[in-house]
Amino acid sequence: MNKRAVKKAILSIAAVGVLGAPLFAADFSQVSAAASDNQKSPYPKNVILFIGDGMGQATRDAVTLATVGKSGNLEMDKMPVIGLVSTDSGDNLVTDSAAAASAIATGVKTYNGAIGMDMKKKPVTTIMEQAKKAGLSTGIVTTSQVTDATGAAFGAHVENRSAQSDIAKQYLEKSKVDVILGGGEDFWYPKGTPGAHKDAPAEDPEEASKGTQGNLVEQAKKLGYKYVTTSAEMKAASGSKLLGLFANEEMFQAHNELGNSYKPTVPLPDMTAKAIDVLSKNKKGFFLVVEEEATDEMAHDNEAELTIKAGQQLDKAVKVAKDYAKSHPDTLVLVTADHETGGMAIEGEDDEDESGDGMSKEDGPFAIHGSNEKFYIDWTTGGHTAINVPLTAMGPGSEKFAGSYPNTAIHDKLVQLLKLKK
Repeated sequence: MNKRAVKKAILSIAAVGVLGAPLFAADFSQVSAAASDNQKSPYPKNVILFIGDGMGQATRDAVTLATVGKSGNLEMDKMPVIGLVSTDSGDNLVTDSAAAASAIATGVKTYNGAIGMDMKKKPVTTIMEQAKKAGLSTGIVTTSQVTDATGAAFGAHVENRSAQSDIAKQYLEKSKVDVILGGGEDFWYPKGTPGAHKDAPAEDPEEASKGTQGNLVEQAKKLGYKYVTTSAEMKAASGSKLLGLFANEEMFQAHNELGNSYKPTVPLPDMTAKAIDVLSKNKKGFFLVVEEEATDEMAHDNEAELTIKAGQQLDKAVKVAKDYAKSHPDTLVLVTADHETGGMAIEGEDDEDESGDGMSKEDGPFAIHGSNEKFYIDWTTGGHTAINVPLTAMGPGSEKFAGSYPNTAIHDKLVQLLKLKK
């Protein structure tokens, strides 16, 4: 077997989480126990869906090694149910975030770039819209622009994901999302009208207001949204409708000539906690989508250290949701990804270094928590891959997410569990 074939074999093993010791060690035997526990309350009232953008199994393993070591488990992996999700889009073996999130949100495969549309460019009702119609409160939380592909697929319908101002307008006027927290202020203000985050900041001079639908922040205020731009304002905000825009674009710097960084002014766990606090006041229940974007963007740049850092923050946000679910057992918590990014594989210190031979890019070393060992990340691409992604779950109905299935099945299972109608 040649070196390239060996590399592909290692990557395939990493994708299903058996590279090395018990890195993805949730116990399949617990699935039946989870089903038994849920028999008393088989249907959830609340759903919290986490999407680690670009977070394949190797990403979860790398975050595990760096955070809790070889024998530990992340919060997202200390869940009783495990599934494996395929991610191909309607027109490509390798999906983009728009088509993948649309498949999860609508149960329909579509073309890369589409938001809430089918292959014929016709709108398809999303599960968040169905939940809203049933009386549930809804929320989108992300470290990306709130109108970027993943969140947008749950609350908008546009032919091309780049129409971010159109997406924002639809949030307010059509899907009427109750809580919207993240970055992307630039798409809510027209050109020449800077908001709380100044145009052309030093870290990225290209960032500036570029909205095409007027002053959507003012429109949101007129519709009853409390608008916040800082962590302190968010924590102090009251009411049932909340719009928080904490950055011009993403809440971190990626693909930046001055260097990448991951320092969100409002951490993902804090945004998650606030969203749950606001949405949970609805006695009928809520549907919340939480996305960590930097696990994708940093992987595109083959930046392992910041990919891991973003994954650690996502795991802290998952803990916030799990803590809520423990005291509110009618809450279903899911953690998955839209696709894998980077073709990541994990290697040990003694593995041959192939960097520089045109085959792959090697990153590291990184310390394995609680030991003197180190590991390396080997990247095989700067794009997405077609590798299946893991899903872990806990709460009423979680047993339905065990096994292997396409990403569209996530929508179908949730519709069944929430007893929703189009």
